[in-house]
Amino acid sequence: MSFDSTSSKKVNFDRANNFMRQFRDPDSRELKKLSANQFMEVWSHYDRDGNGYIEGTELDGFLKEFVSSANFIDVSPDAVSDSMLVELKACFMEAYDDNQDGKIDIRELAQLLPMEENFLLLFRFDNPLESSVEFMKIWREYDTDGSGYIEADELKNFLRDLLKEAKKINDVSEDKLIEYTDTMLQVFDSNKDGRLQLSEMAKLLPVKENFLCRQVFKGATKLTKDDIERVFSLYDRDNNGSIENEELRGFLKDLLELVKKDYDAQDLLEFEETILQGVEYSSDGKISRKQLTMILLALAKHNQEEEPSTP
Repeated sequence: MSFDSTSSKKVNFDRANNFMRQFRDPDSRELKKLSANQFMEVWSHYDRDGNGYIEGTELDGFLKEFVSSANFIDVSPDAVSDSMLVELKACFMEAYDDNQDGKIDIRELAQLLPMEENFLLLFRFDNPLESSVEFMKIWREYDTDGSGYIEADELKNFLRDLLKEAKKINDVSEDKLIEYTDTMLQVFDSNKDGRLQLSEMAKLLPVKENFLCRQVFKGATKLTKDDIERVFSLYDRDNNGSIENEELRGFLKDLLELVKKDYDAQDLLEFEETILQGVEYSSDGKISRKQLTMILLALAKHNQEEEPSTP
């Protein structure tokens, strides 16, 4: 790719300020393999507002520096013209914006930057969880002290098991595990309290789809018996005719995500009490088809009432 030197009149960067140059081999201009800490340096540098995405002007800055740092001649990132940037962004987003939301999250950046093999595995969950029921089972397994949070030592155990499963070997040193754990906390611990709450862990362990986000629950179309049966089957994983324990927590987690972005175990507990009070809930800790139907109809009705007020 050649650069138009006339387009670089307003040079805002010098060599030291092209952050990506330091991660390229000076002879081949290929990207070097990044350690977990280096990857986090890159991420933090470009996600300037710390919202978990590289987007807008952050994305423009990253792409300009990423491309210009590959040039053998030391050129300013501003050498990337506006028209080149538009074309570059279109190609880049097509290749790396997996969920097509117009911005890059940390997993998507991990597909682009070469990293140490083990660390990269942590980001490549090729098979997202089928449902939040599986998520809640994993949560219960690793929240060993029942505190309602995944603390650093619990997260380390989770990452160790994840790497073992992915690699089928036990070759990750304790030092590396600590480094990976620290990095994962930097990435996913949004409120920086040194542990992962439910909503933060949900970003690390994504579910394939929150079924309750589908249009049918937004009041646009009428809920059918089949729709309700599908939802019931999704959460009644053991097919015993009721939703209970992790199945119930998974369902409530999906419901809670519709109204709240950041939530913890206490929020889930309070939400459970609120929701179940309205469905003649008995103390057996189970939800029947009838009770699920009432909740879903209430959800669709609520969303339909909200619809006109949205711009």
